[in-house]
Amino acid sequence: VQLQASGGGLVQPGGSLRLSCADSRRTISNNGMGWFRQAPGKEREFVAHITWNGGGRYYADSVKGRFTISRDNAKNTVYLQMNSLKPEDTAVYYCAVHLRGSYSDYGAYRYWGQGTLVTVSS
Repeated sequence: VQLQASGGGLVQPGGSLRLSCADSRRTISNNGMGWFRQAPGKEREFVAHITWNGGGRYYADSVKGRFTISRDNAKNTVYLQMNSLKPEDTAVYYCAVHLRGSYSDYGAYRYWGQGTLVTVSS
């Protein structure tokens, strides 16, 4: 599995971005997928998780109601729509494949992508 995250950039507070995570080498359609983020000087933290068929979606409290995770298995791609962005959302965002364990646990994931930087600033 080789994941490629994209879609990051500079956005003003209140703005929106859509991140994409694509697997160009193998299908990820049979696995749950997650988004995590890491701000400078902080640990990587859980953002969102989606089950293999999209039937279950889970969010960190800090992004609930603002972010939406989705997937298109035909395109081997997972998305993170981020609305009402805040400066505290500034971080490198990573996607990863969920293998086993709690969906919010960093250790439950493998095959991390290289990350995409999101900067929320005026």
